[in-house]
Amino acid sequence: MSGERYLIDSNVLLRSVHPEGSEFRVVDRAIHRLEETDDIPCYTSQNLGEFWNVLTRPANRNGYGLSPGEADIRARKVEAKFRLLPDTLAVHQEWRRLLVDYRVSGVQVHDARLVAAMHIHSVKRILTFNTKDFTRFNEIEAVHPLQLA
Repeated sequence: MSGERYLIDSNVLLRSVHPEGSEFRVVDRAIHRLEETDDIPCYTSQNLGEFWNVLTRPANRNGYGLSPGEADIRARKVEAKFRLLPDTLAVHQEWRRLLVDYRVSGVQVHDARLVAAMHIHSVKRILTFNTKDFTRFNEIEAVHPLQLA
């Protein structure tokens, strides 16, 4: 089915701007596949924040070690290529509901926020390398980039 929206997880966004990385080709093919079928890749402010965090974190702390200016160039590419799912009061309220209903704790609160945005913006799929992180949320489908490449 074409014209579906996919949330692009931060781990995919990061690999999409790192051509030297080992998984760049897989991500590039997956995103091209979405575009070929008129599907719509999307992101949230949270994704872009996580993206910026890793881009600007020192390489010796599992980051890319880029300057804020270099991160800005890459963030602008994401913003130009993908559709923003804006934060709203409804996203916040859905996130709070998910935290309680799914008994979410620890770092998983971030994934729940992405799922809340997906629910509010009627996005059914997330493109991610961490598919297992989303299995508890049966209303969405976590798709690994290899499934599309």
